[in-house]
Amino acid sequence: MSRLPLSISIISFNEEANLRRCLAAVGELAAEIVIVDSGSTDGTGRIAAEFGARFVHHDWPGFTAQKNHCLSLCAQPWVLNLDCDEVVSTELAASIRQFFESGDAERFAGAQMARRTWFLGRWIRHGDWYPDRKTRLVRRDKGRWEAEGGGQVHERLVADGAVAVLDGDLLHYSFQSIRHYLVKHVEYSGVFLQAQQGRGARFSLLHTLFRPVWRFFRAYVLRRGFLDGFPGLWIAVATAFFTFDRYARVFEAGLDPEPRGKAA
Repeated sequence: MSRLPLSISIISFNEEANLRRCLAAVGELAAEIVIVDSGSTDGTGRIAAEFGARFVHHDWPGFTAQKNHCLSLCAQPWVLNLDCDEVVSTELAASIRQFFESGDAERFAGAQMARRTWFLGRWIRHGDWYPDRKTRLVRRDKGRWEAEGGGQVHERLVADGAVAVLDGDLLHYSFQSIRHYLVKHVEYSGVFLQAQQGRGARFSLLHTLFRPVWRFFRAYVLRRGFLDGFPGLWIAVATAFFTFDRYARVFEAGLDPEPRGKAA
């Protein structure tokens, strides 16, 4: 099959464990692969070379800026933006090809797809983690990354125009273990706290009490997380607890660093 007028855009840092799996799924799909790397010391560059990718070093400016820089280096009219721990499924690849060959691409500025995460030995198909739709395919001249929340970890790709919905899933190998999830949570909680402080938000006891309960009910009952077995339960409980933890951190940040008055 001929390759599509498409660039693959990826940012990387020490992604030897993930990159080959990611590139193998799109190597025959796109005309170009562009990888912007922030100083990998493992085999990331070697793997990129195996797939004929353009591998560019760029010092780390933050997620949003780095992804926009990578986007700016792409030469094809369309760009598929991927993380190293993501894999385009066979069904999604076929849907992307159909999107171009049917002429649908002429009517849209971008396209979104469902993302399915592998966690605790199974694919998560319910709850808050699925379908987790993401806009990842955009016209190069109509797409840009924008920061969400604190802007240091979470970002979203915005398309200036109509966005299509593709069939098939983007496979996400995000969390290697419960421990890996917990480490990520600490990082995300810090970003949440900075965002709350940046907009002058104050601690709310009502939010702290009720939002964790709501998040569990939504994930486990309304979005049928119970159908994912124990992993679905763990995700719902963890989501509720970490929601509570984030608001507790806002409370903690508002405390005086030193005790007032005399000790009892």
